Amino acid sequence: MDLGAFSISLAVKDIEQSKQFYQKLGFEEVGGDQSQNWLILRNGTHTIGLFQGMFDKNILTFNPGWDDSAQNVDEFTDVRKLQKQLKEAGVAFEYEVDESTEGPASFVVNDPDGNSILVDQHR
Repeated sequence: MDLGAFSISLAVKDIEQSKQFYQKLGFEEVGGDQSQNWLILRNGTHTIGLFQGMFDKNILTFNPGWDDSAQNVDEFTDVRKLQKQLKEAGVAFEYEVDESTEGPASFVVNDPDGNSILVDQHR
């Protein structure tokens, strides 16, 4: 099962302070809008999203249709197919994709420890 590009979305208290900390670790700002309380930072193939006031806990994020540089890939498994495979495997969903739709969509599952996993297809 190919879930696409991986990143972690961090729920931060102070986006400026968090940005400065991760920049010290070699991360560079590559996207987002700090005035809207979200930034995307990269260090090589590692991606971190900083989100202030948008959600309560950190989220593991997968993006079908993207490579690790957030570039489109020609072939990928649609989020609806991934959802179907996970349902067949007995995974419970916090939020599901409407399988009658096409294009961008997302779903959320939680691991046994309550960590949220967002599968978020942008195309």
